[in-house]
Amino acid sequence: MPAVYAGHFSHIVWLHPTWAQQIREGKHHFAVGKDISTTTIRVTSTDHYFLSDGLYVTEDQLENQKPLQLDVITVKPYKLCNNEEEKDAVSSAKKPKLALEDAENTASTNCDSRSEGLGKDAVTQTRGQTCLGPSYSRSPESQDPQPAISTGEILDTLKKGGAFVLDIDLDFFSVKNPFKEMFTQEEYKILQQLYQFKKPGINLTEEDLVDCVDTRIHQLEDLEATFADLCDGDDEETVQKWASNPGMESLVPLVQSLKKRMEVPDYEMVHQAGLTCDYSELPHHISTEQEIEDLIKSVYYLLKNLPKPTLVTIARSSLDDYCPSEQVDTIQEKVLDVLRSLYGTLDIHLVYSAESSPS
Repeated sequence: MPAVYAGHFSHIVWLHPTWAQQIREGKHHFAVGKDISTTTIRVTSTDHYFLSDGLYVTEDQLENQKPLQLDVITVKPYKLCNNEEEKDAVSSAKKPKLALEDAENTASTNCDSRSEGLGKDAVTQTRGQTCLGPSYSRSPESQDPQPAISTGEILDTLKKGGAFVLDIDLDFFSVKNPFKEMFTQEEYKILQQLYQFKKPGINLTEEDLVDCVDTRIHQLEDLEATFADLCDGDDEETVQKWASNPGMESLVPLVQSLKKRMEVPDYEMVHQAGLTCDYSELPHHISTEQEIEDLIKSVYYLLKNLPKPTLVTIARSSLDDYCPSEQVDTIQEKVLDVLRSLYGTLDIHLVYSAESSPS
């Protein structure tokens, strides 16, 4: 969001695997700007992702606004996509002739309308090998379908915008929730209770949304103050003082459990872990070699249809343990092989921590 606020980007396309569902599928249009009351960067999006982080404000609260279009698209593994096509072919063979003709006419219309300006080969890859999500994805909170975006639409956008940056996070291919290894199941469950975000209803007014965010901000501020105080001392009196606040009763068994396992619990890390426990868990899917290979193929066929990016950035996400350390180097090499096959010789800059080996 800082890059959007600085004016570098006005359109972001988030391509995500099936197990990462933090933001609703489809097109999102909102403003990014500086909150006049706090001077921090805030947004007008009402998606739960932003509400749970306390980032939503009304438009009249923002200055120096920058418009943003955020497109959220699922990328399915190559093998899964092919299996779905085979199932479609089998089911089509069993349909009566009239029903089959109607379905073919509908499919042809949808394909033509979504792939304007693409050649026949590109259309074939758009429908199959790029493995994007379905035409419509229903938001759990709304009965209105969220239009998905085809490769053709991405291509049209890139032609209009000119230069673009391709940012690849290696935990797209395999990801783990590192906090599940740091804490026991019971401790993690308590963190989820303490930090839970109650999703608001539908058709809320601006005032309702502001109240929702204010409540969430106060909740997070109280939790931050709690664990900051525990860093200074976690004696029984201090713990009981904070646990007496509404909704904080489970703090007592959490601290007791941590102190049994650790000589000095890292309460700052406990708070950071809690911040990831809002309305959904962090994605956790350690992929098999075959799953990684299938996603690599999907990315290859997707990028093959798109113009050459101005810049490619790659985040390893391994020092924070989101991309499994035993897989990150293999995934990185596979991604670089894809980029070489598409764009030729690469000018690669490896910006790893100088004090640690690549991990």
